[in-house]
Amino acid sequence: MSVPGARVWRCGRFSLVLDRCLVMGILNVTPDSFSDGGEHADAVAALRHGKGLALEGADIVDVGGESTRPGSDPVSVVDELARTVPVVEALAHGLDVPLSVDTRRAEVAEACVAAGASIVNDVSGFRDPAMVAVAAACDAGLVVMHMLGEPKTMQAEPRYDDVVAEVREYLGVQARMLEEAGVAPGRIAVDPGLGFGKTTAHNLELLRRLDEIASLGYPVLVGASRKRFIGEVTGVATPSERVHGSTAVALWSASHGADVVRVHDVSATAESLAMLGAITGVEGVGDER
Repeated sequence: MSVPGARVWRCGRFSLVLDRCLVMGILNVTPDSFSDGGEHADAVAALRHGKGLALEGADIVDVGGESTRPGSDPVSVVDELARTVPVVEALAHGLDVPLSVDTRRAEVAEACVAAGASIVNDVSGFRDPAMVAVAAACDAGLVVMHMLGEPKTMQAEPRYDDVVAEVREYLGVQARMLEEAGVAPGRIAVDPGLGFGKTTAHNLELLRRLDEIASLGYPVLVGASRKRFIGEVTGVATPSERVHGSTAVALWSASHGADVVRVHDVSATAESLAMLGAITGVEGVGDER
């Protein structure tokens, strides 16, 4: 049941009611992502995993064809298109949940929206005018993320005077730029970009002050799943074993302004959010679908 007066994120043919924290399941169709690179790189494995994420409780499935881990090299547009478009197209015919495409390239965003994606998740925050043009020409939901520099160099001594204020300002500027280009405000979400040009201290400060990002008025997405800073805090070296730390961050985020959490471990996160909702008594929070 939806909470009366709840906000809605407009994402193509989907209107996502934000009366609870939604779970975005990660589907990397890459050979080199930091945690699950190569596990779902072929189309059959990708389709199986995408359907599995939905069955585990993912409200959104996010398909990515380029690793943006620290130090990664960019892939060609041709390769990224070949990895993402067939998977998006097949899942769009087999799932009744919104599909997101995680890309920095206008050509890939445009092709995936045409293939059935309802969200464009741009880690570069729509810096590219061509991406802005694609955003303005479609009705997909948009995720504007903050990243300091480029994936290859973003973790080379990142510095801020006030990380929260600077990230908030950037996200606000980019969101307003999209609105000025003709994008309806209800289509825009923002992401502080944990791990993208931030130290562990920066990431923790962004989480502590997440309400300041939420005060921009746009839906907030938090992607912390299995990231290095969780390993540094918990002492867990292997990314795939950082489930407990990742779930803790998801619960904190859901309690402090996040509307969507982007995760690898969908079932654990969905169950934890359901328990949080039961404790807090907020109807709909974390309900499994």
